[in-house]
Amino acid sequence: MGWNSWDCYGAAVTEARVRENAEYMAEHLRPFGWEYVVVDIQWYQPTAMTHEYEPFSEECMDGYGRFLPAENRFPSAAGGAGFKPLAEYIHALGLKFGIHIMRGLPRMAAHRRLPIKDSAYRCDQVADPNSICAWNPDMYGLKCDHPGAKAYYDSLFRLYADWGVDFIKCDDIAREYPHCAREIELISDACRGCGRDMVLSLSPGPAPLERAEHLKQNANMWRITDDFWDSWPLLLGMFERAEKWCVHAGPDHWPDADMLPVGALRQCYDSHPAGKWTKFTQAEQRTMMTLWCMLRSPLMIGGDLPKNDDFTLSLLTNEAVLAIERESWCAHPLFNTEEACAWIAPRKDGKGCYVAAFNLSDKARRVAVDSALVECGFSTATELWTGRTARRGLSAKLAPHDCAVWLVE
Repeated sequence: MGWNSWDCYGAAVTEARVRENAEYMAEHLRPFGWEYVVVDIQWYQPTAMTHEYEPFSEECMDGYGRFLPAENRFPSAAGGAGFKPLAEYIHALGLKFGIHIMRGLPRMAAHRRLPIKDSAYRCDQVADPNSICAWNPDMYGLKCDHPGAKAYYDSLFRLYADWGVDFIKCDDIAREYPHCAREIELISDACRGCGRDMVLSLSPGPAPLERAEHLKQNANMWRITDDFWDSWPLLLGMFERAEKWCVHAGPDHWPDADMLPVGALRQCYDSHPAGKWTKFTQAEQRTMMTLWCMLRSPLMIGGDLPKNDDFTLSLLTNEAVLAIERESWCAHPLFNTEEACAWIAPRKDGKGCYVAAFNLSDKARRVAVDSALVECGFSTATELWTGRTARRGLSAKLAPHDCAVWLVE
């Protein structure tokens, strides 16, 4: 559970913005379990301005082909300090620090024939010019059968461990099977062997369902979708993805439905056709939070936290709903139709279960869950968004795209 800078600041986030969001999280969200602060893509790019990537620009890196934070955007990185000062600041708030990386090594490092630290190899010897990202121009993939590939990733993760990084979001890899399978293994091994506990997250999706076991062995979380934004069709499509992936959610390996695009988004633009606030209705935001919690997806907030309104804060601090993530297991759908669906998630302590009902239609409708389908049986049921007690079965009149979720005991 945490915050990621992409939805609000794209490639252009600055240290000041990261600190502001970390301070807000520490004050308002940490008591509810939110703890990771993640700097997304191109923190090494001095001239990044929006969500767009500037091709073949001058990037900041050390003498071993490893990116460094751009000092004009992250002043505490001056003098080769990297992210260590920022990580220490976030740790002092009682939080954890994460960064985004791309698979492979910088093209610039290969073109300059830079050495790989603590090895006899050079970056140009292990770079694979035929393995490139379709949407970002910064990197070459690696020749993973070359011993220098392991040496490069090992040196990268040792650097991150020295900085105090707690979370790595590795991009351009989760959906790139089969040719990236070995690269995932090298990254996983380097992460495990760096001397510091780190969460390893793989993006973007959709990750192939048939590779679920490989993903579970090599990562803590992996994206099951491409970038998720504040669009009802994207949210509606997530129900099918969640149904397919729910059986693979378990300790230390979590299907990732991507970030929560709530609150103040797209802040790096003077203007944007979609506007600077989430397009999701309040009903759709409840549905998203409920589905993510029932799936036990990781929760990463996309909005600029200091700009939260009262509703957004209440959405992110509903302790009873967030408890679904910690206290449930084996969630799965009870039924699906074009207009509605329902999910059930037993509690791990055996004391009841959670049941969610969703109105997927564009009209208000009553959605009922047959008590015969609620496998745990119950004597009381409390709806977690309203606090109301259900007295005549599990049924709710729901606005378009809204939901209800009960703790059934």
